[in-house]
Amino acid sequence: MKNRFTRRAMLSLAAATAALSLTACGGNVGAGAAADGAFPSGPVTLTVGQAPGGSTDLIARAAAEGMAEKLGVALPVVNKPGANGALATQEVAGMKADGQNLVLLNASLITITPLAVSEAEAVSLDKLDVLMGLSQDDYVMVASTKSGIKSVDDLKASASKLTFGTTGVGTGSQLAQELLLAQAGIKGTTVPFDSGSPALTAVMGNQVQVSTIQLGEAKPQIDAGTVVPVVVFSSERNEFLPDVPTAVEAGYDVPVSQYRVIAAPKGLSAEAKSALVDSIKAAVASDSYKAFNKQNLLTPKEISGEEVVTEWNALAAKYKALTAEHNISLASK
Repeated sequence: MKNRFTRRAMLSLAAATAALSLTACGGNVGAGAAADGAFPSGPVTLTVGQAPGGSTDLIARAAAEGMAEKLGVALPVVNKPGANGALATQEVAGMKADGQNLVLLNASLITITPLAVSEAEAVSLDKLDVLMGLSQDDYVMVASTKSGIKSVDDLKASASKLTFGTTGVGTGSQLAQELLLAQAGIKGTTVPFDSGSPALTAVMGNQVQVSTIQLGEAKPQIDAGTVVPVVVFSSERNEFLPDVPTAVEAGYDVPVSQYRVIAAPKGLSAEAKSALVDSIKAAVASDSYKAFNKQNLLTPKEISGEEVVTEWNALAAKYKALTAEHNISLASK
């Protein structure tokens, strides 16, 4: 995945890391911007629950760049990977609600991961103020060129037992694929990988005949003709694959996408919340952020925090009902 991101994004990564180092060493980047006690009172930290270099991390850094400019303070991005972002989210949710600490959330953490973990491990939005949505990364099902599969009908008609790769347990990749297979009555063996890269490699080599991965990872190989796109799982056709139908179009109730939002500990003051939302709006409206989305095949999902909460809670309930209806378990076996 790293190779698909732009040189500019990686430079932003280095710049943000440098800003963090200055802050940790007592540097005064942005210090004194709010000496009168107004928000912000100093650098604002954005925590990411995924490793550096992936799409979630780079989306955070692209947003942080514009937010820092609007707020007038440094906005370092700190990576604390683990449990699909659950550990980082729980840590930030327990901090003081002063707006100085933020977290980047993946939709899957709230809508899908609870289906794969215990109730005690599941993360909810109850202790967070969701500020605004950012960018959406759609899932696409791809088939190996040797399989001869080009459509869902081909999957249904296959005389051989197929193997299906996913990007891991409790992911949107797993949920989307399992729902489609169940609703279409397609039998096969699911093989979970630990990320999109090995799942894509496996389908390219026909070790698995089909994999569902994020579009940004798959698109270079689709363009090169080394894998065949079968269906996308967004509710509407993706602008970067306009000729590939959605699962919904094909008659299946499988609207699954991954998108990110920025949130803060619950209880922000009206002043802090307004300033943060305004900074996010300024960031995503910038030419540089729009170019970042386009270069990395991301679809804007710049909706309000209130809309995010409504949508995510509805999706969580929908996915729970669908998995129960089709007797699907996402838990690791």
